[in-house]
Amino acid sequence: MNSALTTVLLPLVLGVVMFGLGLSLTADDLLAIRENKRAIVIALLCQMLVLPALCFAMVLLLGLPPVLCVGMMLLAASPGGASASLFSHLFHGDVALNVTVTAINSLLAVVTLPLVVNLSLAYFLSGDDAIGLQLDKLTPVLALVVVPVFLGMAIRRRAPAFAERMDRPVRIAAVAVLMIIAVAAIISERNNLAGYLGAVGTAAAVFCLLNLTVGYYLPRLARIGHRQAIALSMEIGVHNGALAITIAISLLNNTEMAIPAAIYTIAQPVLAGAVGTLIVRSHARLRRSPRP
Repeated sequence: MNSALTTVLLPLVLGVVMFGLGLSLTADDLLAIRENKRAIVIALLCQMLVLPALCFAMVLLLGLPPVLCVGMMLLAASPGGASASLFSHLFHGDVALNVTVTAINSLLAVVTLPLVVNLSLAYFLSGDDAIGLQLDKLTPVLALVVVPVFLGMAIRRRAPAFAERMDRPVRIAAVAVLMIIAVAAIISERNNLAGYLGAVGTAAAVFCLLNLTVGYYLPRLARIGHRQAIALSMEIGVHNGALAITIAISLLNNTEMAIPAAIYTIAQPVLAGAVGTLIVRSHARLRRSPRP
């Protein structure tokens, strides 16, 4: 892809996405960790253990090409996206919980993401084709995950009215630009993907549906409240596609590896909307049904 895209636009979009998260985050949100400890632990366990395991089993079952398997694992290891709180708000979830979990998950990704990606590279692309995700190359990208969050928090603290006005427009604009980049990544690889676009598209869509479903029902089984479970469903189902695409293209120099995240980024608003609607309607029917 164009060098200006990989060196300037992608990192800029990632920084804006995380800056938008910071504008919605306050110190009180971080202090609220103690009140939502169980929900946060469940969300992090899902993100760090359940999702990579589900993704690994799925790509083996579908028999995807090795490069796309790594792309799917990169997507699974990416933390929740800042736009998760938008979907949570739409379906009356606990938005404060979304913001808190996204911030914690993004910080933990500094350690967990390189670990999952390097294990995936070693497994699927072993031998002469192996490539590594070195920490020194990853550090600038991870700085774009962490630094803008704290910058946004600082602006919110000093100018809360401005932060309130800019919060949603910044995140919506970033998501819109990210989707354009995702489409560009798919178009740039259209010749290579002609033979298996259906398979990777199916994998991305199924994985998104699994994430959203597990993200809601696993917390409910653990007796987490309905609003908190909706928040976790969106948190686990809406990934930071900007981070996955940036790492694949800018650090691993592989546009093909970015395709799963690109397709996921395009599909997740539709699928999150559909699953969120079904969850809300199902919960409403349960509340209306007479108890024995």
